[in-house]
Amino acid sequence: MNSDVMKRGLHRAGSRSLLHALGLTGEEMDRPFVGIVNSHNEVVPGHMHLDDIAEAVKAGVRMAGGTPLEFPAIAVCDGLAMSHEGMKYSLASREIIADSIEIMARAHQLDALVLIPNCDKVVPGMLMAAARLNLPAIVVSGGPMLAGRHQGQRIAIIHVGEAAAGVQAGRVSPEELRAMEEAGCPTCGSCAGLYTANSMNCLSEALGMALPGNGTIPAVYAARRRMAKEAGKRVMGLLAEGLRPRDIMTRTAFLNALAVDMAIGCSTNTMLHLPAIAHEAGVVLDLDLANDISRRTPNLVRLSPAGAHFMEDLHQAGGISAVMAELYRHGLVDGSAVTVTGRTVAELLAGVEVQDPAVIRPFDNPYSPQGGITILRGNLAPEGAVVKSAAVAPEMMHHTGPARVFDSEQAAFEAVWHQTIKPGEVVVVRYEGPRGGPGMQEMLGVTKALAGMGLDREVALITDGRFSGATRGASVGHISPEAATGGPIALVQDGDLIEINIPAGQLNLLVAEAELARRREVWQRPAPKVNDGYLARYAQLVGSAAGGAVLGIRQ
Repeated sequence: MNSDVMKRGLHRAGSRSLLHALGLTGEEMDRPFVGIVNSHNEVVPGHMHLDDIAEAVKAGVRMAGGTPLEFPAIAVCDGLAMSHEGMKYSLASREIIADSIEIMARAHQLDALVLIPNCDKVVPGMLMAAARLNLPAIVVSGGPMLAGRHQGQRIAIIHVGEAAAGVQAGRVSPEELRAMEEAGCPTCGSCAGLYTANSMNCLSEALGMALPGNGTIPAVYAARRRMAKEAGKRVMGLLAEGLRPRDIMTRTAFLNALAVDMAIGCSTNTMLHLPAIAHEAGVVLDLDLANDISRRTPNLVRLSPAGAHFMEDLHQAGGISAVMAELYRHGLVDGSAVTVTGRTVAELLAGVEVQDPAVIRPFDNPYSPQGGITILRGNLAPEGAVVKSAAVAPEMMHHTGPARVFDSEQAAFEAVWHQTIKPGEVVVVRYEGPRGGPGMQEMLGVTKALAGMGLDREVALITDGRFSGATRGASVGHISPEAATGGPIALVQDGDLIEINIPAGQLNLLVAEAELARRREVWQRPAPKVNDGYLARYAQLVGSAAGGAVLGIRQ
């Protein structure tokens, strides 16, 4: 055990005395030390119940002969951080989470880890740490929120945000908005649609790092607590078997995760997080690989915001196991991949069937023959851009329009909010990339306003920033290279025609190359937006979105 170097031998008497100060007995010191990484806080609705999950995990660890030692991880609520300075810190928090877990695990020579995340950047941050440390580890999330109800219809947080824009446009009454505010988020848990948090919790299953059900069992269900106990027990099995994250998170596992990603139409943020996790695991993923998998993987599931179903529906339909079983039967998932259960994917999927074909469509009757995410390239995005194609209206799949250019998310939001954007235009939001933002803000404020005002079927939005998983419409993000490094998006001017062709995977600025060369000669790199604190350091170290916005790697 790693922890033996801290607690055994005559020269470790002082360490044992400190451990006694924790209330540990000699018997508990003789057992493996399992770090319980709990991202509970009283700010984030998705995390407010994680102390309960942690207690269940610790019970499982003790049942299996381990000694659980809990420590915290930070968590940002993207919904609360949206559309103000706070959003600059969201993606950047992923690296702090991974680094802090590394610090605690290495400083105290822990033997294994149980990772308890729930929301957006916490899940990938914890998976990055697991891959980096390569200690036996398992993920058990807090689970999704149940959908709310308003006037007989189920709703989620996205509907509340769009209704606010509807009030501004005179389409929704203030009284109705107030009622929706109170009804939209009825329980603890990660927001009820297939947004980034639930996307990553589902992909934790697909990667093999979490038990079946991790992504979809609702937060308030007793089954979530039972699963947490099983995860606590199972980490002891991983330790005994010597099964480690890099044995599980292989290239095969990432290909399986990408197939599930495309089949269920996850958040575009997965195109940042999967490459970053893979980097820590020593696996190379690129955007072209994602497109290859998307082209051969049908979109079988459409949850909010792309469709009318919610996470609870996916759970009742059989969850991620049922999705993977449908893909496995058609050769799109590799059954040889090993999971934290100690069994292979093929063994886990034996006998699994879809329980509701209205939620998980059959392979021969998909929503679309290709996956829910598309990578675009062209002279505006030489290194790539990402769109959640499953949430784009058919009439916007191929759109050409004049650019309306904004050098910040806030400026774009103000223009949309005050109804100065015209149908047919392409809103360009730049200098919001990983380095330029800094922190690569989500543009949910802008996309909610467009949708709430009924413009999501008429106006496109492109950015070197990113989007919430709750975004719908022709919203193209992660444009790389970003404007702050002199990428082509920095050269766009008002009125330039921009063509978005999602079926063809193209994003092009319809301006002569000679004119672009002239603009490039006079372009000047802007001064940094932040000059002190963590974000200033982050901006100096962060790489391109095309590579997952990983620190220390510049593409």
